[in-house]
Amino acid sequence: MNHLPQAWGRPRDNVYGTYDASYLQPRLPQTHTQSPIVTGTSVLAVKFKDGIVIAADNLASYGSLARFTDVKRLRPFNSRSIVGIGGDVSDMQYLDRLLNSLDVTENYSSTGHSLNAKNLHTYLSKVMYKRRSDINPLWNQMLVAGLDGNDEPFLSSVDLLGTTFSSPTLATGFGAHLAQPLLRKLSDDESKVADFTREKAVEAVRECMKVLFYRDARSLDRYSIAVVTKESGVELKEDEHLEGQSWAFAETIRGYGRTQEV
Repeated sequence: MNHLPQAWGRPRDNVYGTYDASYLQPRLPQTHTQSPIVTGTSVLAVKFKDGIVIAADNLASYGSLARFTDVKRLRPFNSRSIVGIGGDVSDMQYLDRLLNSLDVTENYSSTGHSLNAKNLHTYLSKVMYKRRSDINPLWNQMLVAGLDGNDEPFLSSVDLLGTTFSSPTLATGFGAHLAQPLLRKLSDDESKVADFTREKAVEAVRECMKVLFYRDARSLDRYSIAVVTKESGVELKEDEHLEGQSWAFAETIRGYGRTQEV
């Protein structure tokens, strides 16, 4: 036998003749990711009168295993915008490298102009749509938050199909089912944003992160939260911990939550 590592298990060519490797190389079509393995869950964001609050937990799940507990899914882009990414972590890392390259290009630009949140959202939507058109999508949904060209709060979403939409409150993953109803009670229309203060927005997002930790098996009690305003830019805190947790409600639940004793 040939004991060189690159030929383990193969008969020696000088004894049995040249090995025909084509038998182990079937001619199959090229394939791409169909089901992401390591994923991040919800990203939440809400507008208030002077800016945006956005948050995401620090967990990346390996299937159903809470495997990586220090994955930061909020990525600042200059001092005017931030991107929250849910979905496949390897695709998130690709997007992060893409944004870093774009940021370097912008910093060395001689035009004197910088990308705002609306420009960044347009760029990411084109990237996602192009990959979707190549039948090789990036398995992510992103929230882009920050300030537009007029220094007004901007919040919009883009998913793996390149679909985009805007709203005063947005969420990805399980947050779209569990957190959005809570956020919409506070601000369901652009007309209410002018009366929505920073303190109320931060409190609402923190409360929603707590609800997600209670109800979403792929969430964590450590999260990142950022506030984007014209005066302070991007204020990012990456290792926040849920406070005031109470599991008292669990004592009365029977039958996987279908009935509750009173």
